[in-house]
Amino acid sequence: MDPSQPKPPSYEALAAENALLRQQVAELTEKLAAALAENERLRRSGKRQATPFSKEKRAAQPKRPGRRRGQGPFTRRLAPPPESYTRQVAVPVTETACPECAGELVPAGVETVTITDLPAPPPLEVTAYHLETCCCAACGRRVWGTHPEVPADQRGATAHRIGPRAWALAHWLHYRMGLPVRKLPAVLGTVAGFAITQGALTQDALRRTRGRVGEAYQALRQELAQEPAVGTDDTGWKVGGVTAFLMGFFSRLTSVFQIRRQHRNDEVREVIPGDYAGTLGTDRGRSYDARALAGVKQQKCLAHIQRSLTEALEKPALGERLVGRGRHFCRRLKQLLREATALWEAYHTGTAEAFAAERERLLAAVTEHLRERPIRGEANRRLLSELGWQHRQGHLLRFLDEPDTVEPTNNRSERGLRPAVIARKVSHCSKTWEGAHAHAAFTSLFCTLGQRGVPSVLEAAVEVFRTGRLPGRP
Repeated sequence: MDPSQPKPPSYEALAAENALLRQQVAELTEKLAAALAENERLRRSGKRQATPFSKEKRAAQPKRPGRRRGQGPFTRRLAPPPESYTRQVAVPVTETACPECAGELVPAGVETVTITDLPAPPPLEVTAYHLETCCCAACGRRVWGTHPEVPADQRGATAHRIGPRAWALAHWLHYRMGLPVRKLPAVLGTVAGFAITQGALTQDALRRTRGRVGEAYQALRQELAQEPAVGTDDTGWKVGGVTAFLMGFFSRLTSVFQIRRQHRNDEVREVIPGDYAGTLGTDRGRSYDARALAGVKQQKCLAHIQRSLTEALEKPALGERLVGRGRHFCRRLKQLLREATALWEAYHTGTAEAFAAERERLLAAVTEHLRERPIRGEANRRLLSELGWQHRQGHLLRFLDEPDTVEPTNNRSERGLRPAVIARKVSHCSKTWEGAHAHAAFTSLFCTLGQRGVPSVLEAAVEVFRTGRLPGRP
């Protein structure tokens, strides 16, 4: 053997190298399978799915339906008042002896049970107005008799119309309950017994929005600007297939919606002016931090902030991983915000001891934690810059200064927008801008009526149709 040639590797070295290569092949095969599965998931997620938000993981022990023991008060269906009984039936005991022991039966009283059901469809209320007509002997002009319940243009082909209660029911089912317009004729025909078309429903909504409903909607917008606290949130919408924004503004007794092409501070100031004297509850959208709204007191949603802090700890961006002291900033701020929220809840339950002293302690602790200083980690620096500025503006803990009117989260606004999100999936939004305006007006009307607890939403809507005025606060 030529000594100048390299010595061949030993059997042991080849075996070790072979094992290492096999391990690498196995790891690469596993990564390739995971990448192919992720690619397939992303490809399918771009298509319409039956359950787009499903995690595709079934719970090992799913919770049973119904109330859990010890969670909330036990309730059952209450008996209707006796004055509401429409039919009463006496049911005697037919047994002559006890079915268990054949003993003698003696009277022990009467137990009343009830069954509440829908009545048989009542006949429709049809009012015929016999309008006397006259004809001018000179020019031939016809003159009709007038009645306050008959519109001046109800003539000829439009002589037979639907009444205001029926329209109120139809619009309530569509704009508040989310029933699509294409299904309303079948539902109203089955339940109420009158015929109506999709086109008539849409045309009536547009006509009333240009009239009394539009007047009530504008009054709501003006009234909201006088509230001590208003929360706002937005969601995506489409008008004629073009992306838009549905914005909601909510106080304790008033709701206002509007649909706009953009979501800037200009659109916010259409409802909440720059000199608004109350407090505006918002998420961390940039439009609320505009200079035009600098004079408006705000409360940033702590739930959004907590989520950002959690993501910085668990899902660092750009591969950054917070370790050691780098995790202290987010953890400490999360704890302080949790304590502040717990203090606000204790205030409302009447269990807060030394509320003022605890508030000052938390305010000092958050101020110290969000002071400007060098800090480790890009995510920490970004959060310190943003949240420190918000805190110096008073936008983080204002709910402790005004605990009776301001809430720490934007949950009320998110719940107020939820029906619109569902309606968006069913109705595919609006076809025209006039239809979008009608949607905002009617949704604002029915949401506000529900908040104010009117005895009958339909009767209140009929009153709005006639006068353009909403009922006052309870």
